[in-house]
Amino acid sequence: MAERLRPGRLDDEVAVVTGSTSGLGRVIAERFAAEGAAVLVTGRNEGRGRAVVDAIAAAGGQVAFLAADLSDAEQRAALVAGAEAAFGPVTVLVNNAVANTGVSDGPVASVTPATWAQVLEVDLIAAADLCRSAIESMRRAGHGSIVNISSRAASVGTPGLAVYSAAKGGLNALTRSITADYARDGIRANTVQPGYILHERRDADLDAARRARLAGMSLTRLATADDVAAAALFLAGRESEVISGITLPVDGGSTAVRGLTLG
Repeated sequence: MAERLRPGRLDDEVAVVTGSTSGLGRVIAERFAAEGAAVLVTGRNEGRGRAVVDAIAAAGGQVAFLAADLSDAEQRAALVAGAEAAFGPVTVLVNNAVANTGVSDGPVASVTPATWAQVLEVDLIAAADLCRSAIESMRRAGHGSIVNISSRAASVGTPGLAVYSAAKGGLNALTRSITADYARDGIRANTVQPGYILHERRDADLDAARRARLAGMSLTRLATADDVAAAALFLAGRESEVISGITLPVDGGSTAVRGLTLG
């Protein structure tokens, strides 16, 4: 579980983190719990979800789990209500989940309507639905922070990722709309926009040439899930009360300035 940086940065907050049974979402959920938030973990795999709950609970965190397939409107509608039932009004929402449909992304001219529908349903429409539910809960709480996890692909054209790029671009725009519409309610929305995230298990077998090419995408170093979780933590908490509507790249500078390689 993530080591505490400053204990209590999310004390008394109630957070829903989608796609948090593994990978980046799990790291975010663990970091939030370590900082005092009561966290609802959610994903499609109940076994993995229970493992995350056990790890957080063993470290003294407040946590619950609800299985949900975000492509199903009824299942995703139950998440904010479930978090409220367990812990009280939701004050933090992290939209992290992405579609895993088995269909292929690609250039615009080769993408089927089914691919558009399946990816947009999870990556954008489900996120908007969850925002709608969370905003009502945040109004009852008197404050709230929405953190949308986007991608560098939303800002930099990437060959063969038309649908994913469009969905993440829409998520960035959704963030700005929420900021404009709900700032008066004490509700903020921001986007964390990772570049390539180094995953030691996935990338363990990279050859030296490929690893060097990936490293060349960054002007500093390749980002890790911990880096993204730290950015999400900052935007979720009261330290960033005057920050809303931004897109925060966590990419070693590779969006702002071209690195050594195109990646």
